Amino acid sequence: MLQETFGYSAFRGHQRAVINRTIAGLDSVLLMPTGGGKSLCYQIPSIVMPGVGIVVSPLIALMQDQVDALRLLGVKAAFWNSSLDNDAAYRVRKQLTAGELDILYVAPERLLLPEFLTLLREVDASTGIALFAIDEAHCVSQWGHDFRPEYLKLSAIREHFPRKPRLALTATADAVTRLEIHRQLALESAEEFISSFDRPNINYAVEDKQDIKRQLLSLIAKHPGEAGIVYCQSRKKTEQVAEWLKAAQIDAEAYHAGLDQGERRRVQSRFSREDGVVVAATIAFGMGIDRPDVRFVAHVDLPKSLEGYYQETGRAGRDGEPSEAWMAYGLADLVQQARFIGESLADDQHKRMDQIRLDAMLGYAEASGCRRVILLSYFGEVSGPCGNCDNCQEPPQLWDGTVATQKALSAVMRTGERFGAGHLIDVLLGKSTEKVRAQGHDGLKTFGCGTELDEHQWRNVYRQLVARGILRPDPGAMGAFKLTDLARPILAGEETIQLRKPATKTAKGSKSTSKSAAKTPVDVTLEDEALFQALRAERRKIADAEGMPAFVVMDDKTLRGLCAARPTNVQQMLNVHGIGQVKADKYGEAMLAVISNFEMPY
Repeated sequence: MLQETFGYSAFRGHQRAVINRTIAGLDSVLLMPTGGGKSLCYQIPSIVMPGVGIVVSPLIALMQDQVDALRLLGVKAAFWNSSLDNDAAYRVRKQLTAGELDILYVAPERLLLPEFLTLLREVDASTGIALFAIDEAHCVSQWGHDFRPEYLKLSAIREHFPRKPRLALTATADAVTRLEIHRQLALESAEEFISSFDRPNINYAVEDKQDIKRQLLSLIAKHPGEAGIVYCQSRKKTEQVAEWLKAAQIDAEAYHAGLDQGERRRVQSRFSREDGVVVAATIAFGMGIDRPDVRFVAHVDLPKSLEGYYQETGRAGRDGEPSEAWMAYGLADLVQQARFIGESLADDQHKRMDQIRLDAMLGYAEASGCRRVILLSYFGEVSGPCGNCDNCQEPPQLWDGTVATQKALSAVMRTGERFGAGHLIDVLLGKSTEKVRAQGHDGLKTFGCGTELDEHQWRNVYRQLVARGILRPDPGAMGAFKLTDLARPILAGEETIQLRKPATKTAKGSKSTSKSAAKTPVDVTLEDEALFQALRAERRKIADAEGMPAFVVMDDKTLRGLCAARPTNVQQMLNVHGIGQVKADKYGEAMLAVISNFEMPY
């Protein structure tokens, strides 16, 4: 089934074990990174077992693409959600009751309808139900970044269908979330399979936010004509960023929950089906992203947690090709996140959890060692330096910041812990502003004591002190800095502190990326690249004619495999990753014609 239908030569990781366990009628919980092949773990059992596999997914926007891709492979698949009109829903119902489906995708809200559960019981009694797969299972966690209240009721599956195997799947879950998945879904006895969270093809980099517009354009310039996502904290910011990019002649769209449903569908459709679209989005543009050739994910604001950051960056490079996860953040981001937590209506337990997760995010952002080591250790995975992050490629320089830190903390203390970075830096630099004079701070001992550093360097110092928990922004005092217990021994001269120097800048002002992930694999020749683009153009033609995303026809990894193999007949194509018999029969001649007629452009 793996070879003939899906075109893959071997199982990866835990796939075989999970598939065998499901076919044996046993429950499992599977954590596998985006692009790791989770879907096969319920698709293959659904096809080979008697009856239909019911897949519960919150991704209404994605169901159409997933079903199109399966049908293209000859799999009898359908979805039933609120996007169907009455006639279409009736046809799916008829297929379901007649036993004509291998796989049916449904949203959790539909599954939980009493009349739908009754229908499923009737189907099970006649043609049979093979299994229940609960996709994006992390949505069950109230501590998580994608909490869906309806997921809390999915334990009803066990009550109504106690003998059917259940498989819960997610690409991201820390230890707390994993416990919630087992408990809330009544999967206490399920075996847990945890694949490596490592995505070695992704290059991770973090920059100090200075001129964010210029920095972002510099990143996108390395990916001409390629798809990317720019994550922003607010709806307004997504629209601003999209306008910046459009003004720079980049094909950009904004996406957030405030847009009407039709506009959101339009943007998602463009991103899925067209080449070179960049979407500036809030996290509302989230799990519905199934495109495998997203070449970069940028964060222009600090994410709330490493769990959310990992999932968002994981939307890059699902095809295994070199991709980038880039983030810029500054002192204002830390103050804003602290304000969000402080002003939240959540109870104290939730606020503490939010602060713990934010602290982990800051630890990653300010790290001087390998970023991948920190990211993987958050999910309980031990690793060594990766060689594919900014800190491995250009190790940051450290300096003895003890004296500077003492001055920064003294300024906070002597001004009564009532001010933020802007005013404190004015005091340190000896700027006699109206506010400084009005507060009498031009008479303080610390006034003008910090002229050895400039404003940007002092912001860098304060950002690192906040990130390390030595200072805390007070949400109730407009983000004014408060000293924590960690500040006392430094002020008393009992402890020293090493700080990161700001990253070296190139002539244009952007951080050097000479060693970062290349746009194409390093062993690709100019001729291969030209053939790849020709195959891409043919794929685009086919996709447009059939009204489906290009990656559903063949993804970039498969096209690169064709470039390398240069098959001369359909049989040889079956040796290329991602090409099974159905795709070879359907698209083989068109792709072979491109290869045989290809001439290097001059």
